[in-house]
Amino acid sequence: MQPIPLRTTVIGSYPFPSWLIFASEHIEQFGPTDIVEMQEDAVSIAVKDQIAAGLDVITDGEQARFDFNLSFYAFIEGIDMEVRSNRVWGPPAHDQRGKHSIIGELGVPGGFGSIREFERLESLSPENGPVLKASLPGPYTLSGRIMPNSDYPDRWAITEALLPHVRDELIGLVEAGCTEITVDEPSMSCYGYKEDTRRFVDIFNRTVEGVVGKCRLSTHLCFGNYKGHAVSLRRYAPLFPDFLELAVDEIHLEMASREYSELEIIEEVAKTKDVCVGVIDVKSYFIESPELIAENVRRCLQHAPAERLSFAPDCGLSQTARWATEEKLLNMVEGVHIVRKELGLPTSN
Repeated sequence: MQPIPLRTTVIGSYPFPSWLIFASEHIEQFGPTDIVEMQEDAVSIAVKDQIAAGLDVITDGEQARFDFNLSFYAFIEGIDMEVRSNRVWGPPAHDQRGKHSIIGELGVPGGFGSIREFERLESLSPENGPVLKASLPGPYTLSGRIMPNSDYPDRWAITEALLPHVRDELIGLVEAGCTEITVDEPSMSCYGYKEDTRRFVDIFNRTVEGVVGKCRLSTHLCFGNYKGHAVSLRRYAPLFPDFLELAVDEIHLEMASREYSELEIIEEVAKTKDVCVGVIDVKSYFIESPELIAENVRRCLQHAPAERLSFAPDCGLSQTARWATEEKLLNMVEGVHIVRKELGLPTSN
């Protein structure tokens, strides 16, 4: 059950300030101390904005990563990082994200950096404030940017090589005091319509087995959002009922950008897990009003009880302009609070 009925949260990423984007594109001009300073400043801004919106759960906005999962590859030994994609110009699409070659045994001896990120978030957040959440991509999603070779002949083999390292990172997060973690596996939801969903469940559950029952664990299942574009068939039906076996407390579903298609699926999920419903379309610059949010929260309550529901944007917010993100989050929280008030539930954090 949700710690707070009709909880408000985010997935992970937050828009980068313009100066951080500029700095990350000229990172060679900065020293290590400069980089730490800019990361801390950016996280402070993300924390401030999320608290101002009134969210029950916040993240560091993934401000230190400069990309949802690109930065993780810098921690992986045995790969040759591609710094430029094969297609640079033209309409934005996922093929503009380069792939990395394997040149040795894959390993992550120093971890993926998420523990340091969580410790930074803790140090920059107020005491007794919102719940602090960490996010980490799962091994299948990470494997998508690494090209197979003779030692790792397919994506499955690369996934298996990365899995124990992601598992260790999750254990390290819990040991560092993190009580809420989202394991992002959008590649599983993107390709579940044509791949073995039982195999996905097995991979996921082995990844998280060291932290199940030791933190509040969720997974984010979307259909891609690189530069505001989806990458796959945007249907959840092929994933279920198998994904009901994912070892998580909560499953997040992208609903707003799909006009709440398949909303009835939350009824099945809510029988055994909490459901986080995406009520903010991060791909659109239509600003959802509090009244529209409240209307859609009521629609969700027709399928699941309040104690099983939380609400968030459809996806991470890194691809949405900050001015729109601020308005959308404020309206999301206000809209949820309208319904909380109708149900006689507390509206303050």
